[in-house]
Amino acid sequence: MANSMTGYGRHQGLYHGRDITVEIKAVNHRYFDFSCRVPRAYGFLEERLKKLVQKSVSRGKVDVYVAIAQVEGPDVSVSLNDALLRSYLQALHRMSEDYGVRDDISVSVLAQNSELFQIVRQDEDAEALWADVELAARCALDAFLAMRAAEGERLTQDLLSRTDTILQTLPVIEQASLRTCEIYRENLTALLKELLGELPLDEARLITEVALYADRINITEEVVRLRSHIAELEKLLRSSAPSGRKMDFLLQEMNREINTIGSKSQIKDISMLVVENKAELEKIREQVQNLE
Repeated sequence: MANSMTGYGRHQGLYHGRDITVEIKAVNHRYFDFSCRVPRAYGFLEERLKKLVQKSVSRGKVDVYVAIAQVEGPDVSVSLNDALLRSYLQALHRMSEDYGVRDDISVSVLAQNSELFQIVRQDEDAEALWADVELAARCALDAFLAMRAAEGERLTQDLLSRTDTILQTLPVIEQASLRTCEIYRENLTALLKELLGELPLDEARLITEVALYADRINITEEVVRLRSHIAELEKLLRSSAPSGRKMDFLLQEMNREINTIGSKSQIKDISMLVVENKAELEKIREQVQNLE
């Protein structure tokens, strides 16, 4: 079945001390349009996530959000600035000796001087981090694709029912078209007899006129092509391969055939069926915009 372009998937999990959340959502778009939000320090993940998603998604505006929080094991280290600390202690001891200030130096007092400490962020192992994010992203992607498939199946069933509705009208249109020729012959015969009165009717000329009229209103080719287009559309709908653009083209061709049938057949019965088919075709066209 064809896949919908809209979908949403989310996964949150703990990976090697990191709480990783990945959300993927998509809406309709003519092409593949990807955007990603990741923590500033992990910008290198964006391109990798794009390649991962693009393997499974060919159309749609896809937004990916990634949050990473360290919950186990520090990702920073704190060290002393030993040279500065020695100078700091020497200055404090001298202050106590030279000026008679009570020497009450303690760790808590020294800790208030942030310049004595160096906070160093440990280098991330980019490949290890990507391995964890990829696992979370694949879980979110699976949920996202499952939602797209479910929505695609629902849309496909609706579209197949609409193409079947159009197909059911075609035999009726064909029979009505044949009756049109009979009605034209009867009306033309009656008119000629009224005009000619007692004069003989030229049967050969009458047959020629009816044949010309029948040729002008003949819709066999249009009906054959319309059936062929519907069969191809149903084939694409039942396929899992992305085919939204092909469907757009087929719908244009189907619309052209239906318009031609309507222009050739002016009787009320056919005109009403043409209007109904065009309405169904418009609903199909709107729904196809949601398919990949």
